[in-house]
Amino acid sequence: MAKKSMIEREKKRERLVAKYAAKRAELKEIANDESRPMEERFKARLKLAKLPRNSSATRLHNRCQLTGRPHAYYRKLKISRIALRELGSNGQIPGMVKSSW
Repeated sequence: MAKKSMIEREKKRERLVAKYAAKRAELKEIANDESRPMEERFKARLKLAKLPRNSSATRLHNRCQLTGRPHAYYRKLKISRIALRELGSNGQIPGMVKSSW
């Protein structure tokens, strides 16, 4: 079986985060509620731990939509600096001129 690209993995994580967001928030609310009994709070923590790891929003990472590169990411454009430079050099971004020194 071919290895999945990181872009596909990130999209899968986004789907899982959206799917489990309500349940995760509900369990966190129970677990952090000081007025509830300790056993109930502990059970909520255990249920929270049994949810898929990738359903946590902290597992998401901004990645370039073209290359999957996680570093040097421009949020507004959703691409990395390397992809931006390449597109600019090829004249595919209107108004952008490649500079070199």
